Amino acid sequence: MQVPLEITYRNLEKTAAIDNLIKEKVAKLEHICSYINSCHIAVEKIHDRPRSGSPYRVRIDLTVPPGHELVAHSNPSQSIQYDPLDAVIRDAFDAARQQLVKLTQIQQQSDRAQTQEDAGETTGLVIKLFRDQGYGFIKNLDGEEIYFHSNSVLHNDFERLEIGTGVHCAVEEGEEGLQASTVKIVDKPGVRAGKSGQTLIEPPLDWRE
Repeated sequence: MQVPLEITYRNLEKTAAIDNLIKEKVAKLEHICSYINSCHIAVEKIHDRPRSGSPYRVRIDLTVPPGHELVAHSNPSQSIQYDPLDAVIRDAFDAARQQLVKLTQIQQQSDRAQTQEDAGETTGLVIKLFRDQGYGFIKNLDGEEIYFHSNSVLHNDFERLEIGTGVHCAVEEGEEGLQASTVKIVDKPGVRAGKSGQTLIEPPLDWRE
């Protein structure tokens, strides 16, 4: 367990069984979100002999970067059944888990969207093809050459590519320069196909060789 954990007991004695249960539940929260900043658990006994419900209250406070605060609690005062402490703890952690799952899903969706936004997208023409080796090069409208691998071509369309095929691609910086993470065929506008390795392109206006 890596998350900084603080457990407070009020009006009841700490037991090894309850302490271990809480730590076990916190470890399960870490499986959902491995970057929890802090976790504070307050376990309190309100009544010795309540007429209904449970005498116990459990509150869980979590902080998750960049600045989220999650609060979950179990307060079964209106319950007809007398809930023991371990059941109240489990209820509180179930509520915390639901909140944490929802938050991490939102964050993951946001991260994916940001990654897609950060990835440069461009349109260009295939200028070199090495079918046997399974790769080629694209030149974009800025005149930059972009490496791509056959695995990056969407819909298994690598065999459909020819010199001069118009493509749309997502570009990232690789170890040896620009490379396309995805390549999608756009069209083949009036281009003569040549053999792999030859540049037989009839470029559009303002194309910089």
